[in-house]
Amino acid sequence: MAKKTLKVGGMSCDHCVGAVTAAIKSQPGTMCVKVDLGRNTASFQYNPEKATLEQITQAIAEAGYEVGA
Repeated sequence: MAKKTLKVGGMSCDHCVGAVTAAIKSQPGTMCVKVDLGRNTASFQYNPEKATLEQITQAIAEAGYEVGA
């Protein structure tokens, strides 16, 4: 398992937190997802053999949010 925390821009409410959480969880092998609205971050664990970090960040972007390192 790999752990990652990403900066996520464009979140402004609990709905946004839910959308980012759902986008991350939609990728296989992701778990322990915690999205922090106050810090604009998303932390999670993932199995690199099932989903790449690129796929996860693309899912967040497709949900309408900006992703940084």
